[in-house]
Amino acid sequence: MPFRPARALDAVPAPALFVVSGLTQYVGAAIAVGLFTVVGAPEVAWLRVVVAAVVLVAWRRPWRSRWTRRDLGWVCVFGVALAAMNVTFYVAIDHLPLGTAVAIEFLGPVSVAAVTGRGWRERGGIALAAVGVVLLAGVTLDSGLAHDDVVVGLAAILAAAACWAGYILLGRRVAVAGSGVTSLAVAMSAGAVVFAPLLAPGSAVVVTDPGLLAAVVGVGVLSSVVPYGLDQVILRRVSTATFSVLLALLPASATVVGAVALGQVPNGLELLGLALVSGAIALTGRRAGDDRDEETPPPA
Repeated sequence: MPFRPARALDAVPAPALFVVSGLTQYVGAAIAVGLFTVVGAPEVAWLRVVVAAVVLVAWRRPWRSRWTRRDLGWVCVFGVALAAMNVTFYVAIDHLPLGTAVAIEFLGPVSVAAVTGRGWRERGGIALAAVGVVLLAGVTLDSGLAHDDVVVGLAAILAAAACWAGYILLGRRVAVAGSGVTSLAVAMSAGAVVFAPLLAPGSAVVVTDPGLLAAVVGVGVLSSVVPYGLDQVILRRVSTATFSVLLALLPASATVVGAVALGQVPNGLELLGLALVSGAIALTGRRAGDDRDEETPPPA
């Protein structure tokens, strides 16, 4: 019987997949920060999507699959939300510390968990997240960053949070509809095409510089191909609320990578804010028994 990566990954616990996803994603983000002065944050984000689209299309060859107009439409909407999330997130981390930006962006998953969940856990989670985000925003305002950096960074990361919420909801719909990674290839392509008129002209310098091109390819593979491919595996196995709970593993990953790779060591209040946001994600998760009606088993 031939080896199938998707089936092998289905045997790996979801939390372990999330750890790998988070570490690769934020290592890629740390590399991207070093490119912002040469290419620009929005352009690096778009190039990340382009690289991921090329790799995934070459791997999955989505033209061999049958697509209904409805399914293709949802995949394209998913791709635009994904690309917008990347662009706004990169703009944010160009102005804010990586760990702080990731924690504030968690308003998106918390909102998803609250809407798709039910009961006191969700209300408590929203309250915890609100306190954590206000704390992080307050620390950011008093951190000595330039006023323009704070304003642009906070606006961008709130937009990224909204896009992240859309990514989770649309991503699960795409994942359970069929071959998630093949759909991801089409989604990445759609996102790249939609944002090309705005961001392609400023990205041309990468083509003439082999070093920059290699770094961009690394960012695309580490921050998009690996984590989003793993997300599609996980989203086939768990509900949106459970997925949001598992996202609580990501702020810690971002904080560690930011401290080690970028020298962005958080202070005590920032760590408290990170803990509150992670606690909110964990609290908004429903018991496994409550998720049974939403969960979809992996295909045989």
